[in-house]
Amino acid sequence: MAKKTVATLQTGASKKMTKAIKMVKSPKTGAYIFEEKIVNADDVESFFK
Repeated sequence: MAKKTVATLQTGASKKMTKAIKMVKSPKTGAYIFEEKIVNADDVESFFK
């Protein structure tokens, strides 16, 4: 699955898109969960803030 996602991000108009993954702590359980989002390469810094 990851190979297909990476391959589609590198073709055509979506060349400047990046898959960003950050780890956040769940307020309910206290466990860490991963939040994934495909964002523009210029907006990666704002995603992590």
